[in-house]
Amino acid sequence: MYNTFFQLAEKQLAGLCSFQHSANEVQVPPVEGGRGDQKPTLLLLHGWQDNAASFDALFASLARHFHLVAIDWPGHGYSDKRDADNYYHFFDYIDDLHQIVEQLSASPLYLVGHSLGALVAGCYAAAFPDKVAGVVMIEGLAPLYEQPDNAAARLQQGIESRQRYRLRVTRRPARKMKALQEALDLRCTVNRLPESCLRPLVLRGTETDGEHWYWRHDDRLRCDSLYRMAAEHAQALMSQIQCPVLSIVGDQGFSHLQRTGPEKSWFQQLRQVQVKGGHHCHMESPQDVCRHILMFTARF
Repeated sequence: MYNTFFQLAEKQLAGLCSFQHSANEVQVPPVEGGRGDQKPTLLLLHGWQDNAASFDALFASLARHFHLVAIDWPGHGYSDKRDADNYYHFFDYIDDLHQIVEQLSASPLYLVGHSLGALVAGCYAAAFPDKVAGVVMIEGLAPLYEQPDNAAARLQQGIESRQRYRLRVTRRPARKMKALQEALDLRCTVNRLPESCLRPLVLRGTETDGEHWYWRHDDRLRCDSLYRMAAEHAQALMSQIQCPVLSIVGDQGFSHLQRTGPEKSWFQQLRQVQVKGGHHCHMESPQDVCRHILMFTARF
């Protein structure tokens, strides 16, 4: 995989791709040979506080069949952080994604998202159905929603979380770790995954000054949202996805994704499969996840 960068209107995003490209423009390679030689493109979208290396275990298998592009969301990995007065509103990720899709000029294009990335992919496919041939959602489905009467409490919670962040940055220095191993141990504990799964993610998600190690991600990512849509809004969005959708869940992942809930009826074309693993099941069962992605895209 090659390191790459996307210049967006307000920031630069980093990522990884399976093909070489010019320094100033990232577009999928042109067709070589006759019709039908063009590989489809998978745009891989990671989850909250992860980065493009979240999909490291999938790259080798998928690159045989697809052009791959995996991005670091703003405030993650090697991408720029948002401006100081921006707190990573959910819908801004959809705007970021649209700018990347426009630059890629890929057809057909499939979105593969994990967790937050899955929610962004679904909303994007609803808003721009002509841009997306199919969506794979790993451990994520409909955007987060709640009862409208929780709006005031949500607003209070979000504002107070921002105030806690402001106090943290003025009173405490950035967290220092003595070695990369300390960062690995922390992620292994939090995600309950072996070091072999998380090493690429942690390597891309940390930096060192030669003496200490630091997390790269923006601490503002921990701030709560000021607003969460109602179920009716989430349903209205998901019902507008015209392309097929594949939901991949871990047998030890988020239980609500496996239940027969109202969300599954919101999609025009939804199929769900289960693999072994938890919330990061694409790291734990990469071959099964690759197999399901290949079977899904082969239908088109």
